Amino acid sequence: MAKNPKVDRNTEEKKGFRFFRDILLWTLIPLLFTTMVLLIIAYVADVNVFDKAKEWTNSLPFITDEQEKGEVTDDLVIEERVVELQAEIQEKEAQLYKLQDDLTKSEEEKKTLLDEQNSLLAEIEALKLEKEDYKRDMKEIISTFEKMSAKSAAPVITKMSDAEAIQILASLKPEVLAPILEKMSAEDAAKYTSLLTK
Repeated sequence: MAKNPKVDRNTEEKKGFRFFRDILLWTLIPLLFTTMVLLIIAYVADVNVFDKAKEWTNSLPFITDEQEKGEVTDDLVIEERVVELQAEIQEKEAQLYKLQDDLTKSEEEKKTLLDEQNSLLAEIEALKLEKEDYKRDMKEIISTFEKMSAKSAAPVITKMSDAEAIQILASLKPEVLAPILEKMSAEDAAKYTSLLTK
């Protein structure tokens, strides 16, 4: 009778699986269980297993020297880095204080400029009101001069400053201006006529 190759292969695979299963059941699981029981006992007894393991490894001569050298160099590197970082922190703090001072100064300057701006705006408003009052007054004065007789208006204008007189004369209608200039002396009429043409 011929052997079926599939059956042989399955039995070989089952044997390999059984072997692995036996190792797992008879060695690894009891070892894990024992380790867990020992860790629980150490925990109850308040023993730090990891510190004890570190002490035992430090007691080994070939590990201790290399570890101490490594720890010393690591400590030096860490200390140097700490010093560098502290210097950097101090530098950044100095920069921060400088920026805060600059910010405070700029805020004060901004406040001063805003106060000046508000003051100038108030002055502008006051000047606008004065200008409007002046225009209104000038209109009233001009209408008064238009209503006055030329004989009465001419001496009043000659007593005014040249700027005021020219402003009034320039605003008068030609039919009112001509009789006023006629009633003035020849020098005054010539003076105001030349100022009006400029």
